[in-house]
Amino acid sequence: MAQPKDNKAVISLAPEPVNTAKAVETALTSTMNDQTIDDQTIDDQTIDDTFAALKTLLSTVEKLQKARQSVGDIKPLLIRLLDGEMVSGEELEQLKTGINGLGKLVKFYGDYQDALAKAQPARELLDGMLKA
Repeated sequence: MAQPKDNKAVISLAPEPVNTAKAVETALTSTMNDQTIDDQTIDDQTIDDTFAALKTLLSTVEKLQKARQSVGDIKPLLIRLLDGEMVSGEELEQLKTGINGLGKLVKFYGDYQDALAKAQPARELLDGMLKA
């Protein structure tokens, strides 16, 4: 996203850090095809699939956070580079490392979005199990 700041564009290169607890809470509170859990028969495979989806979500959140940390805060350096400013050798190396990690970050963010969508049915299932 670009936002004007002192007549310069500020570019957001990566998503904000993901709050694992928030991601799990989000996954645990969705609905499953507008039906209540009481109206459905829950089999072992459904339960296994649901918890596998939650484990995948947690794993992708962890990978996303690690990738974000490895990229570091290259945004100010990248802005300077895009503005035509010269950067030192150390800063250039930091940019190279950060940009290589940025590709991984984008991939992990896509994986996170997929895992979050697949984990949504867990919300209804767990709500039903906890009410019983």
